[in-house]
Amino acid sequence: MPVPDPELAAAICAALRRQVEKLGLSIGDEPQVDGLAFAETVDPYSREVSLVGSWQGQRSGSLTFFADGRVFAEYQVLLPCPGDARRYVEAVQVWGRPAQLRGEPVFGEFA
Repeated sequence: MPVPDPELAAAICAALRRQVEKLGLSIGDEPQVDGLAFAETVDPYSREVSLVGSWQGQRSGSLTFFADGRVFAEYQVLLPCPGDARRYVEAVQVWGRPAQLRGEPVFGEFA
C-alpha cells in the first residue's frame, strides 16, 4: 500500500490541530499520521490517481494527496462552539499546496 511523505503528512496533521486551536479549543494530539490507513483512488473524470488516507477512531477524517501536489484534509472536532451556544464545531479542513495551506472550521447547529 502506498504511503505519502511522513513529514508532509505530519505537517498537515499539525495544520488541522492549529485550525482547532484558533477557535480556542483542543483535541489533544489528534490527528496523528500513524492513525491513517491509505488507499489509491482514481478520479472518474480526470483518471488521475490520488492517495487517500482515513482516520477511524474516536474521531474520523480523511487526508487526500492529489496527483498535482494539492492536498485536502478534514478531521472531526464535535465540540461546542465557544461563544455561540447554538452552534458546534463539526470539523476542521485544510487544503492547498503544502507550502501554502489554508483552512477553516465547519460549523453545525444544534436542533
